Amino acid sequence: MITHIVLFKLKDNSPEKVEEAKQMLAGLWGKVPQLRSLEVGIDVLRSQRSYDLSLVANFETLADLEAYQVHPEHKVVVDYMNRVRESAAVVDYHSR
Repeated sequence: MITHIVLFKLKDNSPEKVEEAKQMLAGLWGKVPQLRSLEVGIDVLRSQRSYDLSLVANFETLADLEAYQVHPEHKVVVDYMNRVRESAAVVDYHSR
Protein backbone atom coordinates (compact mmCIF):
# COMPACT_ATOMS: atom_id res chain seq x y z
CA MET A 1 0.00 0.00 0.00
CA ILE A 2 1.16 3.55 -0.77
CA THR A 3 0.01 6.51 1.30
CA HIS A 4 0.08 9.96 -0.35
CA ILE A 5 -0.20 12.99 1.94
CA VAL A 6 -0.40 16.60 0.75
CA LEU A 7 -0.65 19.67 2.97
CA PHE A 8 -1.85 22.98 1.52
CA LYS A 9 -1.54 26.60 2.65
CA LEU A 10 -4.00 28.72 0.73
CA LYS A 11 -3.52 32.29 -0.46
CA ASP A 12 -6.96 33.12 0.93
CA ASN A 13 -7.63 30.97 3.97
CA SER A 14 -11.06 32.36 4.76
CA PRO A 15 -13.50 29.63 5.83
CA GLU A 16 -15.37 29.88 2.54
CA LYS A 17 -12.27 29.48 0.38
CA VAL A 18 -10.92 26.63 2.51
CA GLU A 19 -14.26 24.79 2.24
CA GLU A 20 -14.30 25.37 -1.53
CA ALA A 21 -10.82 23.86 -1.87
CA LYS A 22 -11.80 20.95 0.38
CA GLN A 23 -14.79 20.16 -1.82
CA MET A 24 -12.61 20.32 -4.93
CA LEU A 25 -10.15 17.81 -3.43
CA ALA A 26 -12.86 15.54 -2.04
CA GLY A 27 -14.51 15.51 -5.46
CA LEU A 28 -11.77 13.18 -6.70
CA TRP A 29 -13.43 10.30 -4.84
CA GLY A 30 -15.26 8.05 -7.28
CA LYS A 31 -13.63 9.66 -10.31
CA VAL A 32 -10.15 8.12 -10.11
CA PRO A 33 -10.35 4.32 -10.01
CA GLN A 34 -6.90 3.86 -8.49
CA LEU A 35 -7.91 5.61 -5.24
CA ARG A 36 -8.47 3.08 -2.43
CA SER A 37 -9.31 5.75 0.15
CA LEU A 38 -9.40 9.53 0.30
CA GLU A 39 -9.66 11.84 3.28
CA VAL A 40 -9.55 15.63 3.17
CA GLY A 41 -9.36 17.63 6.40
CA ILE A 42 -9.48 21.26 7.43
CA ASP A 43 -7.05 22.41 10.12
CA VAL A 44 -8.75 23.25 13.41
CA LEU A 45 -5.90 24.95 15.28
CA ARG A 46 -5.09 27.64 12.71
CA SER A 47 -1.70 28.24 14.32
CA GLN A 48 1.12 30.14 12.63
CA ARG A 49 2.75 26.90 11.44
CA SER A 50 -0.48 25.12 10.45
CA TYR A 51 -1.42 24.25 6.93
CA ASP A 52 -5.04 24.88 5.95
CA LEU A 53 -5.91 21.53 4.36
CA SER A 54 -4.65 17.99 4.27
CA LEU A 55 -5.27 15.28 1.71
CA VAL A 56 -4.54 11.65 2.58
CA ALA A 57 -4.97 9.11 -0.22
CA ASN A 58 -4.14 5.42 -0.37
CA PHE A 59 -3.21 3.33 -3.39
CA GLU A 60 -2.49 -0.37 -3.79
CA THR A 61 0.76 0.18 -5.69
CA LEU A 62 3.22 2.85 -6.74
CA ALA A 63 1.97 2.35 -10.31
CA ASP A 64 -1.54 3.26 -9.11
CA LEU A 65 -0.20 6.47 -7.53
CA GLU A 66 1.57 7.29 -10.79
CA ALA A 67 -1.64 6.66 -12.76
CA TYR A 68 -3.51 8.98 -10.37
CA GLN A 69 -0.93 11.72 -10.94
CA VAL A 70 -1.71 11.84 -14.68
CA HIS A 71 -5.45 11.13 -14.48
CA PRO A 72 -7.48 13.91 -16.19
CA GLU A 73 -9.67 14.51 -13.11
CA HIS A 74 -6.57 14.87 -10.92
CA LYS A 75 -5.06 17.32 -13.40
CA VAL A 76 -8.17 19.55 -13.11
CA VAL A 77 -7.77 19.60 -9.32
CA VAL A 78 -4.02 20.25 -9.58
CA ASP A 79 -4.67 23.25 -11.86
CA TYR A 80 -7.20 24.63 -9.37
CA MET A 81 -4.94 24.06 -6.36
CA ASN A 82 -1.98 25.66 -8.16
CA ARG A 83 -4.08 28.81 -8.53
CA VAL A 84 -5.32 28.98 -4.92
CA ARG A 85 -2.40 27.63 -2.90
CA GLU A 86 0.43 29.58 -1.39
CA SER A 87 2.47 26.44 -0.74
CA ALA A 88 2.21 22.68 -0.47
CA ALA A 89 4.17 19.84 1.11
CA VAL A 90 3.98 16.21 0.00
CA VAL A 91 5.10 12.85 1.33
CA ASP A 92 4.54 9.43 -0.26
CA TYR A 93 5.44 6.27 1.60
CA HIS A 94 4.88 2.52 1.81
CA SER A 95 2.26 1.70 4.43
CA ARG A 96 0.46 -1.41 5.61
